[in-house]
Amino acid sequence: MKKTVLFVLLEQYADWEAAYLSSALYMLGQGNYQVRTVSPEKAGVRSIGGFRLLPDYDTSSVPADYEALILIGGMTWRGETARQVEPLVRQCLESGRILGGICDASGFLGTVGALNHVKHTSNDLDDLKRWAGDAYTGEKNYIMEQAVRDQTIVTANGTAALEFAREVLLALKAAPEEKITEWYNFHKLGYYQAPMPQM
Repeated sequence: MKKTVLFVLLEQYADWEAAYLSSALYMLGQGNYQVRTVSPEKAGVRSIGGFRLLPDYDTSSVPADYEALILIGGMTWRGETARQVEPLVRQCLESGRILGGICDASGFLGTVGALNHVKHTSNDLDDLKRWAGDAYTGEKNYIMEQAVRDQTIVTANGTAALEFAREVLLALKAAPEEKITEWYNFHKLGYYQAPMPQM
């Protein structure tokens, strides 16, 4: 039985933030994972790069059984449509599953109080505080790093697609840690600079 990882994508989603993680789940996960997509409506969403996607589920038809809920960043997390994702986030938190947010999606997690008791990061602390207002009380847990994993929550800023993917893969234990590190180094450092695995 494959483990399902749900990717939440809004209109003008950041396609590159999803690409590394989704492909790594298939490449490193040895056939144990499947990616499914979620949007507020099943009519479809278009990425910042112009890719149009028809989601597998809308926010009202998400399956109860999944391993992780991953919120992909983009240009519309501050709009009203994003609020439809809040019940999914709360359900994920209550069930103790892996929850991830990158770029503005990490800031959205702050607006629903998901970051108050875990170490986390986002694009900018001051912006996070202004946007989330009283719902956010986790300033002391904010870390200025590309990606942060604490308990079941993974956050990253908008320039950290690879780091975010690595931390989610580690949180899921999707592959041995050394394989995840090799994968990360290869994509981060490049073909000629990454240390190659020993044969």
